[in-house]
Amino acid sequence: MGLTSRIPRTQGLAVTTLLEPDRESAVASMAILAGLLTFVSTLLALALRRLLRRRAPTTAAAAGFFHPYTNDGGGGERVLWCAVRAVQELCPGLPCAIFTGDADASPDGLSTRALDRFGVRLLRPPQVVHLNRRKWIEASTYPRFTMIGQSLGSVYLAWEALNKFTPQFYFDTSGYAFTYPLARLFGCKVICYTHYPTISSDMVERVKQRNSMYNNNSRISGSIWLSRCKILYYTIFSWLYGLVGSCAHLVMVNSSWTRSHIVNTWKVPERTKRVYPPCDTSALQMLPLERSTTPPILISVAQFRPEKAHGLQLEAFALALQRLDSDFLKPKLQFVGSCRNKEDLERLQKLQNRSTELHIDEFVEFHKDVSYRDLVQLLGGAIAGLHSMTDEHFGISVVEYMAAAAIPIAHKSAGPMMDIVLDEDGHQTGFLASEKEEFAEAILEVLRMPEPERREMAAAARNRAQRFSEQRFHKDFTEAVRPVLLGQA
Repeated sequence: MGLTSRIPRTQGLAVTTLLEPDRESAVASMAILAGLLTFVSTLLALALRRLLRRRAPTTAAAAGFFHPYTNDGGGGERVLWCAVRAVQELCPGLPCAIFTGDADASPDGLSTRALDRFGVRLLRPPQVVHLNRRKWIEASTYPRFTMIGQSLGSVYLAWEALNKFTPQFYFDTSGYAFTYPLARLFGCKVICYTHYPTISSDMVERVKQRNSMYNNNSRISGSIWLSRCKILYYTIFSWLYGLVGSCAHLVMVNSSWTRSHIVNTWKVPERTKRVYPPCDTSALQMLPLERSTTPPILISVAQFRPEKAHGLQLEAFALALQRLDSDFLKPKLQFVGSCRNKEDLERLQKLQNRSTELHIDEFVEFHKDVSYRDLVQLLGGAIAGLHSMTDEHFGISVVEYMAAAAIPIAHKSAGPMMDIVLDEDGHQTGFLASEKEEFAEAILEVLRMPEPERREMAAAARNRAQRFSEQRFHKDFTEAVRPVLLGQA
């Protein structure tokens, strides 16, 4: 007996009505995808044709850093300034230029920001190349097919950048792999520091399993037709991503998880080096192990982006408060982060509203766009740090918690699980969790922990954090780029 014959007529009509829009959407999606691929081919062909008609491109003896957002305040910006300083020290006579879409950026302003926000003192202010077409890499510009849209937009933005200034060494520190073939056509040596793969097998698997997440909305996950189209889209995009990524002369990645995915997709393992990102452990290591517990403070340091899953932390904290013994002093949760745009500001406001709905607003604080000095002070008062992003490529904030002697409670995946929150000399360094219940239980375990036991775990975490210092980054980064910058075999 067929499925249709077992369904009452009215239900069968309802099913047909529900399936048809999905099929129409699938056909439309396929048409759009075909159009995008045609556009990609045409754009690359035109770029190649134009460049081949020119004489051999001339490059300036300089290092150009393609970093369109120089005010995002995240770990990527710290990598940028530490990389610039490392290049300045390795090649004192090589000018460094920053390609940025921030209209107010200036050489002295960026140099001051690097010092004030991240504690990185540049040897000299960098040159600034202003970009006027940054909107083409904004996610909001592409409500559909966001990845391919932003990737093509990055090529357009890099075209503007390289026509304004063509450096001998093109550094990408923001993950715009589709710009690499273009940079090579302009005669640049391409060096990249990849924080995370734009697409990974994990992302494809989630679509196959039809799991709803920030990058796979419920309408797609709820439709088998749209999910199949998205799998096809991801498959084609993954192939293109591997093709353009392989154009880099040197690939640096920030973690074991990122390396495994990049090697699997770009297939240039001999040119791929793992260089842990710079975490400011020097200033944080000086903070005392002892902490005030009146009240005990939990901290969460992350940009207010959707993938950081601040809502999960808020819900887990509310659950922990409910389960906390009545004789315990109520803890406080401090959210510390930066906002890149209007969407981030709206996300922050929703978090504030949610804390009120949960009736825990008196125990929650929000600190936006704080200075580096204030961040150190806040970390110095926390007994634990929360992190809840799934498949965080590395997790600089987790290392900062550990260096500051705040016990990490991190998401059980990717960087935190594979590289960071591991035992140090046989001693536990923190907690890993995936669900709200697990986070709440870890919070309670830290709150109930006797002070000597807490200090012992905090000390082990601090020792572990030394593996990810700025000094270690400087050493590994310099060793990786030296053969390319100095022309060594």
